[in-house]
Order: sequence, then structure tokens, then C-alpha cells
Amino acid sequence: MASSDALLPISAREEDPLLSSLLDGSRSDPNPETPRGRRPFKGLLAVSFGLLFIAFYVALIATHDGSRSHDAKLESDGTATTTSRARLAGVSEKSNDRLWKLSGDRKAAAFAWNNSMLSWQRTAFHFQPEQNWMNDPNGPLFYKGWYHFFYQYNPNAAVWGDIVWGHAVSKDLIHWVHLPLAMVADQWYDANGVWTGSATFLDDGSIVMLYTGSTDKSVQVQNLAYPEDPNDPLLLNWVKFSGNPVLVPPPGILPKDFRDPTTAWKTSEGKWRITIGSKLNRTGISLVYDTTDFKTFEKLDTLLHRVPNTGMWECVDFYPVSMTAANGLDTSVNGPNVKHIVKASMDDTRIDHYAVGTYFDSNGTWIPDDPTIDVGMKASLRYDYGKFYASKTFYDQNKGRRILWGWIGESDSEAADVQKGWSSLQGIPRTVVLDTKTGKNLVQWPVEETKSLRLSNKKFDIEVGPGKVVPVDVDSATQLDIEAEFEINKESLDKILGDTSVAAEAEEFSCQTSGGSTVRGALGPFGFSVLADEKLSEQTPVYFYVAKGKDSKLKTFFCTDASRSSYANDVVKPIYGSSVPVLKGEKLTMRILVDHSIVEAFGQGGRTCITSRVYPTKAIYGAAKLFLFNNAVDATVTASFKVWQMNSAFIHPYSEDAVRALSRN
Repeated sequence: MASSDALLPISAREEDPLLSSLLDGSRSDPNPETPRGRRPFKGLLAVSFGLLFIAFYVALIATHDGSRSHDAKLESDGTATTTSRARLAGVSEKSNDRLWKLSGDRKAAAFAWNNSMLSWQRTAFHFQPEQNWMNDPNGPLFYKGWYHFFYQYNPNAAVWGDIVWGHAVSKDLIHWVHLPLAMVADQWYDANGVWTGSATFLDDGSIVMLYTGSTDKSVQVQNLAYPEDPNDPLLLNWVKFSGNPVLVPPPGILPKDFRDPTTAWKTSEGKWRITIGSKLNRTGISLVYDTTDFKTFEKLDTLLHRVPNTGMWECVDFYPVSMTAANGLDTSVNGPNVKHIVKASMDDTRIDHYAVGTYFDSNGTWIPDDPTIDVGMKASLRYDYGKFYASKTFYDQNKGRRILWGWIGESDSEAADVQKGWSSLQGIPRTVVLDTKTGKNLVQWPVEETKSLRLSNKKFDIEVGPGKVVPVDVDSATQLDIEAEFEINKESLDKILGDTSVAAEAEEFSCQTSGGSTVRGALGPFGFSVLADEKLSEQTPVYFYVAKGKDSKLKTFFCTDASRSSYANDVVKPIYGSSVPVLKGEKLTMRILVDHSIVEAFGQGGRTCITSRVYPTKAIYGAAKLFLFNNAVDATVTASFKVWQMNSAFIHPYSEDAVRALSRN
């Protein structure tokens, strides 16, 4: 493990001239024998790229008017399509319509949803606004006894656009009261949207908020805001700094590639430091800035990190995790028993990737522990292997934990969202810590307050033979919390491990491409089918698949199969999942939260997590059932589990009475 600044990484390589031009030529040269005379050339290169950037910027503003008609193009079948407002603006969007059409007949009519079906889809204990569109979590914090949650919100429609900051408060991260909008697009520097940002607590306990604004010319800039009345625990009113913007895209960075400032952390020199996501060509990067007052900033000569061929990095997050304890750490903590997480949301793939590594305070850089699973690589780690994006953590000083929020988008059509009047929700807040048993990955778990929603429960111990499906006797199966452990019969394991005729498939198996829960193997799949109808014509299996490797060792996969989740054709129905570490002596464990159209699954204590959106047409209301299944060819499995019915959360519109009611709970 690197522990000395003598091991500081090189943040830019000379063969990348665009990247070199972004970084100031005055940074210390890692090779003391490098001729000093090269630096004037780099300075000239920086000026040249700066002039090119200005020319491009002027041309961009002159030609871009934000309309859809200029971005029309023809698909291979001659169908005209247009780029959405979000894509024109350079941010994430919902784009499921083409996906479901590509999965079948592109000219097929969308499913005929009725109001009863659509009403059932609304969740009961996940956070979502009363109506309209929601996306990224913004600036979560705990202040004067209240948890605050801000989010990207369109107050005018169930589609992306007119983005402002919604605001809600809670005493326990479960029950919420919606407050008036926190910030709206009313200045030239955020005229096209008050976009994603983060909160920082200063040394005196006051709060500053940095957020990205899209200007009247569609340039992404960083702005400062702060509470109008620091004594107001609800933080109802926010003031934008009169000198905004405080940061603009530096030379070499395109005007739509500069967004989502992180929570600031303290340096050893007592300055505050932030990082902002961007890209150079196809290299995803995180820029670093220091400040003392959040009004003036100094760009560091180095990057926090960069990974080639990963595209634009959105919603970068950076925070410490303890190597020895299961508690969270304040963002400024550093030391010998601390690792740091870099997470970036990949604009190209809509996937949140993270890596564990070492941070170097002296020059603001970070290196991964394992470069083969660096941020954004195909094999890199993910917070969630399902529908989960633009996530953000915050340190909860109230309970000494780090909490993760994630935007859960829809997997249905935009037309269906318009019909039901809302789109997207937030995942259940999760605690996040380093897995001290493996030291290589994070573990995530629903916040402890989720258990307060548990009502009646039933306990089961069921042995399930190969190829068996067992109905689980619960009442309603629309709102559930399931905790289960599975044990494969030892005789079955010994037989399969010793049988050379059993294929070694672990290296080839993939949840996404190996056929889903219906494809039978020697040791799986086995698990639960949630949101299933009586005949299993609609179902969403959550399961383990255990495969033997070429070394005769077992490898475990954790998957969710939405391919049969709905009869509807205008729904994207993927198979999600990944391998999950299982240590010697551990049983296979899973937890599943079912809340109408969302299924959140946590494998092995949260080492692998999968969030799915599902839209059954039959398995709704009282027709939703729960089944236990074992599709293994040879193995018998014993499942020991509890199933709780889950209460609905108190999520109410703003009123003084609602705030008082929440205060009493």
C-alpha cells in the first residue's frame, strides 16, 4: 500500500497533448532529468488550445438555439428521430423508447395501459415527488435535527426539462414533507437549469452549496448559494451569491463538459478542495480546485484522476472509508487506516462505477488499488448492477455514517410517464462502508430506519428440491421486506465438485447473457420470484447462480431477471447482475425490498446490489404473489427466511401541520 508522497502518481502523459494543455506547465516534473526548456512549448500549447476553445465556443453559441429540429436524423429504416432537450443540453436523459422498440417490432403499438395499472406503479415507501419528473439527488445533509434532501425536478411535466431544485425534509430518511422549491432558474448563469450540486459544512457549522448552472448560452458553470436564515432548521430560503458564477470551464474543456461539483474536503494546508467531472476527447477526468472562501478558486495543476476511453464523468463523488471500522467518515478525514473512493457516473452508459484507492493530499491526486478495475472500465465495480444512476453520498454526523442516495429512473416509455403524471424515484438511502472482510469492495445496506416500516412477518424454513417452485404463504406481496439465507446440500456440492463431467462454466457465465432464471445449471439458479401472478406468467426472479470454475472452485453470481416481469411491450426488461464474493464458511444471503414497481436486492450483506423497475400488468394489487424456486439440475437447497409486510411512508405536501406531525414521530 502506498503511504508516502514519494509515490505520487503522474496525472498526465506527454503523449496526450490536449490533456497536457489543460494541466499547467508549472507542475513538478516526475523525472528530474527532463529538460526544463520544454515548458515554454507547453505554455504555448495551452494558449493555442485556449484560442481554439474560444473559437469553438463562439461557434457553438452562434449555431445552437436549443431546438429539436436542428438535431433531426434518419435511422436505418428511414424513421426520423430527434435529439432530446437533455441531450442537447449535455446531460442525462430518459431514452427507453428506442430500446423497447429495438427489442421487437419497431412499428408495434405501445401497450394499452389503464389507470388502474398505472396507479399501482406508484411506490409506497420510496421517496418521490407528488408528480412530474425527478432525477439526480442534490446536496443531502443533516441540519438542526432534520435530514434535507434536494433533487433535480421539473415542476411542469413528467419529462426532463425546466430543471429546478426540489426540497424535502425528514426526521428519519423514511417519512418526508415536501417543502417549497429551494432554487429556481431565475438568473442568467442558471437560466437553462439549476443542475446538480453538493453541500459543505464550514468550520463554524454554516452551509455552502455549490451547484452547476446552465447559462442562457448553455454553458455549464459553477455557482454558490447559501441559506438565507441559518437559524431556520427547514432551510426554506436560499440566496444565490451575487458574484456567480464562481467557476467557468477552463481552457481545453468544452462548455457542456463541466458539471456536478462535489462536497468539499479540507487539505492539510487548511484549504477547501473540490473536484468536478469532465472529459477530454474520450478520457474521463476529474478536475481539482482549491478555495478558502468558495468565491475564488485555484485550479490544481494535476487531476484527481483520469481514465481513458470512459467518456464524460458526471456526478463525481470522492470520500474516505475506514479500513478497520464499520462507521462512516467525514469527507475531510485522511490517515493511515483510510482508503478513498472515487465514483463517477458514466454519461455514455448511465452506470455508476467506483474504485477503492489511495489519495495524495499534497498534489490532489488519487490512484486505484487495482488498475485493472479502475473507474469506468468494463470490469470495474459498481454501486448497483441495475437501474441506479447519478448517485451521491453524504456524511451523516447525526449517526456517524455515510449515506448513499441514487436516482432510479423508469424503464417504461415516456408516453406512459406522461399518462401517469410522474417519472422516477429515489432508492432507499443506503449506508456505505468498506468491506473489511475483503478489503476490496464496498458494502451497502438500507438505512436502519427502513425497519420501522416492518409490520407483520412470517418465518419459513423450506427445503427445495431440483426443479421445484414453492408458493410462499404471505398476504399481499406488493410491499415486502425479505431476508433470506440459502444453503446448498453438502452431498450435492461434494458430488458436483468431484464430477468431472459437470462443466466448468464460471469463467463464461454472465447474468446478463446466460439466459436468465430459466436456464438450469448444476447448482442454480435458486431464489425468489417476486411480483408474480398465480400462473407465473409474470414474475421477477431474484436469485443466486453458483458455477464451478476450471480450478474446481465455486463462483457465485447474484442476478435479477426482469425478462418476464411484464406483458407490456413498451418496457425495457433486462437481466441484471454480477458475481458476488462469498468467503469460506459464509452462507448465501440476500435481502429484497419490494415496493410496487421497484425491486431492490442486496446480495451477501450488500456486496452486490441490484435495483430493478418492473411494470406487471397482472401481478398487481391482490394478484401479486411470492414464490421460492430452485432451478438447479442436481442440487437441493434449504432456504431460511423471513418476510415482512411493509407499511407506507408518510410523504406529504408542505404545510405547517405536516411539519409538526413529522416532528412528533
